Amino acid sequence: MTPAAVLKAELRRAAFARRAALPASARARFSQKLVIEGAALAARCDAATVSAFYPIRDEPDTLALLGALAGEGRATALPVTGARGRPLVFRYWRPGDPTAPGQLQIPEPLETAPALDPDLLFVPLAAFDRRGHRIGFGAGHYDCTLAALRARKPIVAVGVAYAVCEVPAAPDEPHDQPLDYILTDSELIAARA
Repeated sequence: MTPAAVLKAELRRAAFARRAALPASARARFSQKLVIEGAALAARCDAATVSAFYPIRDEPDTLALLGALAGEGRATALPVTGARGRPLVFRYWRPGDPTAPGQLQIPEPLETAPALDPDLLFVPLAAFDRRGHRIGFGAGHYDCTLAALRARKPIVAVGVAYAVCEVPAAPDEPHDQPLDYILTDSELIAARA
């Protein structure tokens, strides 16, 4: 492992521990804030297609946000995971649509759901810094996905995290793709905007 990968693993573990310690009331408040702030970002970006992630473990709950965006008439999608280091495929999905466990046992849309290229992506992360650098789960899915999408069209990538997951500086390597914004339970950080 590279020194950056070792440091990322340490920062990831510490951020997960801080996130796990948050009370249920803080989680519920953030879910409500995600709906309001996420819908405002979608309107500001004039995003026709928006993706988010299906929350697992202690991740912020993005499902109400997806429901609100679908209710506004936006196409909503969830990622489908392929091989390590390969771009994600986004498939049309709305809350209530069927899912199946994906490669990582995370609920994913069925293979019959149409593939979409999102204009606005709400991205999971373990830790982040104010420059827009994120530490994810270490498989590289979102870095190569953001690079591929940015090569095709303008997109906006928004990291979604609790404020306790902020670090002074996330190590960044040449393949790392920075976020445009980070939406936390306390603020919207414009990293590249």
